[in-house]
Parts: sequence; structure tokens; C-alpha cells
Amino acid sequence: MKVIHTDNAPQAIGPYSQAIVTGNLVFASGQIAIVPSTGAIVEGGIVEQTELVCKNIGELLKAAGTDYSKVVKTSCFLADMGDFATFNEVYAKYFISKPARSCVAVKTLPKNVLCEIEVIAEV
Repeated sequence: MKVIHTDNAPQAIGPYSQAIVTGNLVFASGQIAIVPSTGAIVEGGIVEQTELVCKNIGELLKAAGTDYSKVVKTSCFLADMGDFATFNEVYAKYFISKPARSCVAVKTLPKNVLCEIEVIAEV
């Protein structure tokens, strides 16, 4: 296994790695709307948070030697299913290969953010 680390994505806020490569797959930990340079949550609503989450995922994928086109599965978590349609609009701009996906609403996300996405991709 190879631990993936990049300063261009948020640092882990717990006892976990940003991502792990094993075999020809990268498993990226869930990303939330943390600005990598400051550690603060991005200002704004679901659009701004989803944009930053997707950009952070892009940086992890890049550090692992892959990109969005190689994502095979995403798991998406929303604080409010009422944001589902807006979340999908932003998500669709990044995940154009339409990987397999699950999307659920949860009671609370870390730092009270509105969304979180984790991915599995081919390297």
C-alpha cells in the first residue's frame, strides 16, 4: 500500500490518510469543503461547498496519478436531501464519466458542512 499525501487538499482531521493506493486502485477519504491553505470551511452554500469538495478530490486524484475519468465509485453524503438537485448540477461537471454512486442524507457531517464525497478510482 502507498499513502497519498498532498498539501493541495485538506489535511486529515483525524487518524486517517488522505488516500491510499493499493494495487491499481486509489481509495480517497471523504472530502469536505475545507480550504487547504487555511483549514477553514469555504463560505457559501451547497454550490460553493460542492465545488471545493470536487476540487479537493481532483487534487487527491492528481497526487495519486489519476483523474476524474478513472473514478469508478463515489459515495456522497448530504446534510439535507433538499440540496440533492443543486449538488447534482455541480457534481455532474466533474464526474462526467458517470461512475457508480450512492448518495444519502446524514444527520450531521464533520464541521457541520453540507456535503462530503469519497471516491475509488483506477490508477
